[in-house]
Amino acid sequence: MPIFKNLLSRYPFLKILGSRYVLVLIFVGIWLIFLDNYSYFEQQVLNKEIQELEDNKQYYIDEIKKDSISIKQLKNTDQTEKYAREKYFMKREDEDIYIIDFEEDAPKEEDSTAL
Repeated sequence: MPIFKNLLSRYPFLKILGSRYVLVLIFVGIWLIFLDNYSYFEQQVLNKEIQELEDNKQYYIDEIKKDSISIKQLKNTDQTEKYAREKYFMKREDEDIYIIDFEEDAPKEEDSTAL
């Protein structure tokens, strides 16, 4: 006991920290910050996940807008024909289609004899 009295006489703030109310408050604070299911660190992880989900939501909303514009355009028969001709290389009965591939657009193949 004399050691504790010497410490208390030197450092009076230890008397306040020795109170059971302060000890309970410190314990509850540590529990809430580090150990609880709703701790500070868990909240940070959940907030990051919410932000990612909101970003995904915005991306899909933008994609839906683009697709709905495309759908509106495809209701027009001229636009439907244009889309089919460009995308699927469809043609009318009296025409020929020539597809030209340029060398810079073609994927480069590795020379297997160089090994």
